[in-house]
Parts: sequence; structure tokens; C-alpha cells
Amino acid sequence: SSNCGSASCKVGDLEQATSTSPLISSEQIEQLHRRFKQLSGDQPTIRKENFNNVPDLELNPIRSKIVRAFFDNRNLRKGPSGLADEINFEDFLTIMSYFRPIDTTMGEEQVELSRKEKLRFLFHMYDSDSDGRITLEEYRNVVEELLSGNPHIEKESARSIADGAMMEAASVCVGQMEPDQVYEGITFEDFLKIWQGIDIETKMHVRFLNMETIALCH
Repeated sequence: SSNCGSASCKVGDLEQATSTSPLISSEQIEQLHRRFKQLSGDQPTIRKENFNNVPDLELNPIRSKIVRAFFDNRNLRKGPSGLADEINFEDFLTIMSYFRPIDTTMGEEQVELSRKEKLRFLFHMYDSDSDGRITLEEYRNVVEELLSGNPHIEKESARSIADGAMMEAASVCVGQMEPDQVYEGITFEDFLKIWQGIDIETKMHVRFLNMETIALCH
């Protein structure tokens, strides 16, 4: 296991800890380690309460969902369900790897894989009970929550857009079902189809400790 939660952790140790996200440079690792120490109060691990005083998250309408995503075992690649009580720096790097901008210089297959991983992270935020499905109403509610954080969109408009998003999701999911099938919720494969063609880089952003590269639902 890595000891990269310690204040004395060297860049070489940090690079070794990024086997799950090898595209993070040494400079970015150092910056992320500073952010980690700031969040943890120089402790080796971060707990949910450490996020309570993050200014960039304080007014975010889905703040609790974003914080929860950091401790989701699925995102930490530690299991199909459940939440971790705390995360170390290696876990922190694993989560941050989802937020890296897609590098268009990569091969087409790698670009598609990176986009799919981002969408999987977002899907897990909707699928809070880890059953692999999202109801249309849950999808609609989160879309409205996301829009409610935009000062340029009025509540009625946000509600209307969210209704439209739910209808679009229904057309994708329910529209492809056989007559005798029962709708049980949006699967991840359905989710990929719903988000097909949407520029995930510009649609999903949140400032996090003044790091410009962090992206997730604005």
C-alpha cells in the first residue's frame, strides 16, 4: 500500500501511486498532494466531514452527491457497492483521474474509453443505491438540481428543461423495449445512448479548490 498521505511523500512515491491514472504529470501530482493535505489537515486520510468547508462546493446544489462520489467503492474500484469511511492519497488520485480533460491527442479508442469512464462516474452519482439502474424521475430530479445552480436559468425554465430531459431519456429507454417488457430503469448502456453526442467537457464542470481541470456537473 502507498504511504502517500504523509506530508513527506516524495514525487517518485506519488508517481508510483498513480498506476490507475498514468497521464497525471509530476507537477499535477504535487499540486494534487497539496490540495489533499489542505483538505485532510495534513492527515493521511480524508473523511466526508473534511469537505464541509470547501468554498467551491458550499453552494453547489448537488454538493452531497459530489462528496459521496469520492467515497463510492465503485469509483474507487474497490467493489460493486458501499461507501468507504475514508480515502488516502492514492484513492484521491483514483477519483481525480475521472476529472482529467479528455486528451484529444490520444487514439480514438482511448478517447472513447476516457469519455465512458467519466459517464460511468456520473451514472454512479445518479445510481446511489448501486442497483445498476436509475429511474426516469431520479434522472429528472438530478437534471433539475444541476440547472438550479445556474443563476441564468429561472426555476420554471429549469423545471421545463428537466421535464424535457426525462422525456428524451424515456424515448431512448422505453422506446426500444419490446411490448411485453417492463421498464425497470435506465441502465448504464441506456445512459451512454442518452449522452451520445453531448460534449461532456463543457456540460460537466465544477470548481474544486481552484483547480481548473476538475470537471463534474456545474
